[in-house]
Amino acid sequence: MIDFPCDLRILASMAVVLCTGVEEGLLATRKLMLEKAGHIVVVAMTQPAMIKACQRHAFHVAVVGQEETPENKKSVFALVRQHCPSTKILEVYAIEVGRTLKGADDWLALPKQEPTELIERVATLLRRDPPAVRDSPQ
Repeated sequence: MIDFPCDLRILASMAVVLCTGVEEGLLATRKLMLEKAGHIVVVAMTQPAMIKACQRHAFHVAVVGQEETPENKKSVFALVRQHCPSTKILEVYAIEVGRTLKGADDWLALPKQEPTELIERVATLLRRDPPAVRDSPQ
């Protein structure tokens, strides 16, 4: 019998998540919440950092923050689609501004929804296309 250091079912449900945004405090909070839910989180605040992150990691989900301008969100969306094409995109948006990314895979309106909704939305995206064990970071 092969002895694995961890249960493969845990690896199969764990995701590698890219969080983008411009406010360090919000990104730190999102990172902490997602890590507590068992995900690996990489934060990228600039476009060069996003490209570099996509070159180093196979992301399952990218969270695009609500504090970004619509133009910047569209740019982030294009970068993720170009450099991480299989990554699901979750747009977080302010209700008063509305959705910007029509091609996103899911949306999360803030501040009306509970903060834990972020974890639930990521889980929903993973259920649609669960990460393979082979895609898990080593």
